[in-house]
Amino acid sequence: MNTTALELIQAAFPEAPCTATIDSVVLTVQPEYLEKTLSRLKNDPTLNFSLLLDVTAVDYLNYPEWHEARFFVVYTLRNWEQNRLVQVRVPVADPEVGIPTATGLWDSANWGERETYDQYGIVFQGHPDLRRILNHWQFQGHPLRKDYPIEQGQICYESDSLEKEIKARLQQNGVDQTLMEDIHTEIMYLNLGPSHPATHGAIRILTALDGETILANVNEIGYLHRGFEKTAENRTYNQVIPLTDRLNYCSALMNNIAYAKAVESWLGIDITERAKFMRVILAEFFRVQDHLVCIAANLVDMGGLTNYWYLYNEKEASYDFISRLTGARLTSSFTRIGGMYRDFYEGWEADMEKQLCDIEKGVNDSLKLVLKNRIVHDRTQNVCVMPADKALSYGFTGPCLRASGVPFDLRKDNPYYHYDAFDFTIPLGSKGDIYDRIMIRYEEIFQSISIIRQAMKMIPAGSVNISNNNVFLPPKTEVYSNIEGLASHFKLVFEGVKAPAGEWYDSFEAANGELGFYFVSDGSGKPYKCKVRPPCFYMMGGFHEMVEGEMIADAVINLGSINIIGGELDR
Repeated sequence: MNTTALELIQAAFPEAPCTATIDSVVLTVQPEYLEKTLSRLKNDPTLNFSLLLDVTAVDYLNYPEWHEARFFVVYTLRNWEQNRLVQVRVPVADPEVGIPTATGLWDSANWGERETYDQYGIVFQGHPDLRRILNHWQFQGHPLRKDYPIEQGQICYESDSLEKEIKARLQQNGVDQTLMEDIHTEIMYLNLGPSHPATHGAIRILTALDGETILANVNEIGYLHRGFEKTAENRTYNQVIPLTDRLNYCSALMNNIAYAKAVESWLGIDITERAKFMRVILAEFFRVQDHLVCIAANLVDMGGLTNYWYLYNEKEASYDFISRLTGARLTSSFTRIGGMYRDFYEGWEADMEKQLCDIEKGVNDSLKLVLKNRIVHDRTQNVCVMPADKALSYGFTGPCLRASGVPFDLRKDNPYYHYDAFDFTIPLGSKGDIYDRIMIRYEEIFQSISIIRQAMKMIPAGSVNISNNNVFLPPKTEVYSNIEGLASHFKLVFEGVKAPAGEWYDSFEAANGELGFYFVSDGSGKPYKCKVRPPCFYMMGGFHEMVEGEMIADAVINLGSINIIGGELDR
């Protein structure tokens, strides 16, 4: 924990309870002081928490320790320039009365507070569009409340027209619908998705068009919502690992690693050196896979099918290698809390190098068709621009934030697993347009390949798992030969890893940006709460900002450029 950050927050808010946990400062404020506190955290240049990462709530109904209120709302803020993280906790006496909104300070609060309202039923006073977002509009109740029955299913019988929302957006954009009718120009309303070949994932994009120009846009998500967080509350920490594979399935193993890292940070576990390098190699290899899919699909959206084969053929070839390396092609669940499922097979280095060489050739072949292609340039340059200040306000992270010129990457700014020992650069864009978002990913592929090769030279021999039977399953020889090993195996399988009571947030630089996990533990082997901070969610929240004023065809390729993955977006 950065003690300077704790001292800074304590000095700024001497009346508010303030504690430190792992890498963050936790500040508890009363609702009447929330707006003032958040405003100062963002606008005071000595604090400068310009990035609102996430909004969630905690229901302490069944928590063993007393809290002054059943519900608390938690805002997670980051000062990305100085590597500081603060969580602001606010007690909610009456959910129907709620607390003031933060949408006047950060645009990301719009979707973050909508999710909290949807899942917990907490009202945010002054919110401009407080309605459901993950659960359908006919859903009754709030599923992340502790008294909501997990087995209860609810069916949506009628689609939401979104007529009210699109007309409100038109008015907000200053479109006089009456005037347009007077000059015999009618607004046309067009739905893209959720089942449409031009949409990436199951997303509904409702546009109001003047010809082919987008006057207003509202979006509906939640079609893939599987209830990850409610399910996680009813699983042991290790049983959650396979669920993480299904978040961003284009880079599934990165979710495994991020989740295991978050749990280990609270347990105070330092995994073995070999396991650290294995995780780096796998994470960067899956970053490459994710970017290959993103760029390939994005170029297909522009009509560049040849590019797709140059890129996707290499990803498809990598699946066979991944299955040998981890045991499965797509969702491997290869990590464990305390290490890895097993070591790499003998001779993996040569196979990895072959894959890297093939990927480099495919990417270079694709770049030959893109770098000087006038059609690509005209379709992508200065199109769907997201300036740096807006990208930060909407909670952008990862390649999309760096495309807007903001040099933030957790591997550099808050390094883990020896990332500070690797020689690599963070590519930056200058405009924040579609072109920058594509080219950033091209360059990140080369940087990840460089990291993999460095890690392959540096990886030490040794065990891939810690030797702690309270955390990691003992070897089968111990299970079969002595009662202590058998008892440890039994307790870990049935009761899970016992995490000390408390709350914490930990994050990881995933392929699309900051993938965070916020946990509340009651001391048992199951998380009392497990909240995912998915990078896709907040980028989709800023989609309308990029496409309004552009053409309908631009919206299609812009969706590909922000690389929305449905399983991560909806959870």
